[in-house]
Amino acid sequence: MNEELLINADECYRQAEQKAAHYFKSLYEQVEQKTFVPTLTEDLQTWKHNHIHHRSLLSIFSGGKGKPDSRGYHHYIQWLNYTGKLDNYLDRSISYIFMRDLGKALDSPDTLYRIGRVVDSLKSHLTKGDKDETFSMAGLYRIAQKEGVESSLIWVINKLKTVSSKIPKGMDAEHAQRKLIKIIAGVIMQEIEEMNDETSPEERTRRLDAAIRLGYSYGLTYPFIDDLLDAKILSDNEEKQYSDLIRTTLITGSVPELGEWTGDNVDLIRYIHSELRDAFEYIRDHQRRETRKYFFEQSYVFFNSQEVDRVKDLSNANYTNEELYIPIILKSSSSRLIVRSVIGASEDKEFDNRTFFYGIYNQLADDFADMFDDMKDGAVTPYTYYMKYHDKRLDLINPFELYWTVISNLIHNVYGSDMKTREVILDRAINGLKRFKERVGTEKYNEVMSLFASGIPKFNRLIQDMVRKADDVDFFDKLLRDHMITTLKNEQKEKEEFLNTIKTLRHQINNILSIPKKENMSLTEEPIIDAANYSLEGDGKRLRPIVTWFMGVNAYGLQSSAIEPLLRSLEYMHTASLIFDDLPSQDNASTRRGRPTLHEVYSIAISEITGLFLTQKAIWEQTSLDQFDSKTVLKLIQYSARITADMCRGQAMDLDSKGKQLTLKQLNMMCLYKTGIGFEASLIMPAILSKASELEMEALKKFARHAGIAFQIKDDLLDVEGDTTLLGKPIGKDTENNNSTFVSILGLESAKKEMWENYCTAMEALQEVPRNTTFLKHFLDYVINRDH
Repeated sequence: MNEELLINADECYRQAEQKAAHYFKSLYEQVEQKTFVPTLTEDLQTWKHNHIHHRSLLSIFSGGKGKPDSRGYHHYIQWLNYTGKLDNYLDRSISYIFMRDLGKALDSPDTLYRIGRVVDSLKSHLTKGDKDETFSMAGLYRIAQKEGVESSLIWVINKLKTVSSKIPKGMDAEHAQRKLIKIIAGVIMQEIEEMNDETSPEERTRRLDAAIRLGYSYGLTYPFIDDLLDAKILSDNEEKQYSDLIRTTLITGSVPELGEWTGDNVDLIRYIHSELRDAFEYIRDHQRRETRKYFFEQSYVFFNSQEVDRVKDLSNANYTNEELYIPIILKSSSSRLIVRSVIGASEDKEFDNRTFFYGIYNQLADDFADMFDDMKDGAVTPYTYYMKYHDKRLDLINPFELYWTVISNLIHNVYGSDMKTREVILDRAINGLKRFKERVGTEKYNEVMSLFASGIPKFNRLIQDMVRKADDVDFFDKLLRDHMITTLKNEQKEKEEFLNTIKTLRHQINNILSIPKKENMSLTEEPIIDAANYSLEGDGKRLRPIVTWFMGVNAYGLQSSAIEPLLRSLEYMHTASLIFDDLPSQDNASTRRGRPTLHEVYSIAISEITGLFLTQKAIWEQTSLDQFDSKTVLKLIQYSARITADMCRGQAMDLDSKGKQLTLKQLNMMCLYKTGIGFEASLIMPAILSKASELEMEALKKFARHAGIAFQIKDDLLDVEGDTTLLGKPIGKDTENNNSTFVSILGLESAKKEMWENYCTAMEALQEVPRNTTFLKHFLDYVINRDH
C-alpha cells in the first residue's frame, strides 16, 4: 500500500469534529431563539391546504372505497391508482429519495426531469394489472437479465443467503438482510445517477455489475460491524480486539491478519474477518487514486463516531449537548458520503454540503421512532437521554425542538426556500409522526408529545392538528420497507414450515416404503426383497412422493391414506431408476444415498432384477388406489406407463451421449426425459386423481419440467462445487465418466444462469395454477439452494 493512501486518523477526525461543531452551534442558536416556530408555522399553514381535504355530505352518505391499510402493499398501490393519488405519491417519494440518497436539490430542472422519468417507469411497473413481484427472486433476475448483470445477482443472492445463515442469535437476520439490500440499492442508484444517455450498454453493464458487488461490500459493514458491536454478542475483550482490527484497517488501508483470537466467538469472527477482508479489498481496488484518501477518511469518521456513541452509558448524567449531538452529525452524514465515495465518483462540493447538513435530520427521525426500543436497550440517543434527565438537566437541548430546527434550516438555509423541498420535507415529518402514533397508540403518543413538545404549545397544537387531519403524506420507501420486512419474515416462517413439513413427510414416507416378506416365501424371492429394501432404506430425499402428498392433500383435498399407494409407487419407480443408473454398464457409481450402491453389496444380476421388480411393484401399487373410480385409476396407470417409457428414452439418450459433446438443446431434451418428467409425474398424478382441468395440468407440466431441468443443473453444479460429505457421493463423477453436463457445455457461470432461467420460467408457470402454490415455490427455492 502506498504511503500516500494512509490517513492521519486524529487530524482527520479533529477536522470533521470542527465542521460538525460549527454546524451544531448554528443549530443550537436557532433552538435557543426558537426561530423555527414562526418560520415553520407559516410553512405549515401554506402546506396544509394540499393535505387537509374536507369530505362533502355526498361522499359521507355515498360511502365509496375507504383508504386501505398502507401496510397492504398491493391493495394500497391499487387504491392509490384508483383514486388518482398515485402520481403525487410516487413524485414525493422519488423526490425524497433524490434528496436523501442522491444529495440532489429539487430546484434543478435536470433533477426534476430525472425524477419524472423514474416516476413514470415505476408507475408503469406498479400498475401492470397483476401481482408480479419485482422483489421476488424471479422478478429481480428478470431485471438483471435486461441489464446484463445476471452473474452479479446470482453472486449476491448466494452471499445474502450465507450472511443470513451466519447471523448469530441475538441479532435480527431479517433486519440485516433488509439493510444490506437497501444499501446495495443505494449504491446502484448512485452509479445510475453518474451515468447518462451517452453511456454505452457495455459500459452500463460493467458499472452496474461493479455497483452490485460494491454495494454488498459496503453494506456488509452494517451487520458485521455496527450491528455486531451493538448487539453485545462479543465479550468486552473480543469487542476491543475487533474494534482495533477495524481501526487499523481504515488507518493503514490494509486488513491485518486475524492472528490469535481469544474468545468464544472465534468461528464467527474467522468467517466475518474473511468476508470483510474480501469486501474491503474489493472496494479499495475499485477506488480511483484521487478518491481513495477521501473514502478512507469518511470511513474512519463514520466508524469512530459510531464508536464514540457506542461507549456512552445512559447512567452517566454528565454528557454535554456537544457530546450528544456532534457524533450524530458525523455518523449520519459520513454514512451517506461513503456511498458516493464507494463508487469512486468525482468530487461534488454541493452534494457533500447538502449531505452533511441533511444527515442529522434523518438520524433524529429514526431515533424518535426507536426511542422506546433504545430506552429498553439502555442506548444513549438524544431522545433517551432527554427522557431520563430533562428534569435534572435544564441545559439539555430538547431533541424534538432540534428536529424541527433542522427541518427549518434545511428548507430555508440549505435548499433556499424551494417550494417543492418544503412540501416533501414536511410531508415526511408529518408522516413520521403519524406512523409513530399508529405504532405506539394514542395514549403513549400523547405522553411523548407532552414531554417533548410542552415548550412550544401553540406550534405543537398546529403539528398535532396536522397529524390528525393531514392526508397524502405516505411514502413509497416506507411502504416498500414494511413490505420487505413482512415478506422476509413470512418467507422465513414459510421456509421453516416447509422444512418441517419435508422432515415430517419424509419420516412418514420412509415408514411406508419397506416391502414386507410373505410367509412361505421361496429362497429365490427373499434376496430380491432384501435388495429392494436395502435400496429403499438409503438416505433418499423422497422429493417426488413429498410433492405428490402436498398436491394431493393440501392442494386437492385428497385423503392422505387414500394416496399412500401412489406415494410408494413414485418412490419405487424412482429408486428403480437409480439402481439402473448406478450399474457398471451405465454410470458405474460406487455410492448412492451415502451407502455402497446395490450392485456393490449384492451383484449386478440381483441389481438388474431388483430394478425390474420395483418397477412392477410400482404399477401394482397404482392398481391399489381403490378409493378412486376405475376409469381415473386407469388413466393414471396409462400416464405412468408413458412417463416410464419417456424416462427410459432419456436414460438411453444419456448412455448414447457418453463421450459426445451435446448441444444445449439435446441436453435439455435428455434432462427433460430423465428428470423433468419425474417431477411432472409427482404433480400430474394427484391432479389426475382430482380430475383437474387440462389447462391446470399444462401449467403444472411446464412448472415441473423447468423445475426438473433446474434440479439437474444444480446436480451438475454440485458435482463440480459440492461437498462430498453433504452429497453422500463423490464429486467429479461426470468429468470422470466423460458425461455431457450443463457445466461442461456452458461453463460454470453460464450453467448458473441457465438454472436461474429455468427457475424463473417455472415460477412464472405457477401464476397459472389456481391453487395455493406456496409449497411449490419453496420447493423450487430448495431445489436451487440445496447443498446435497
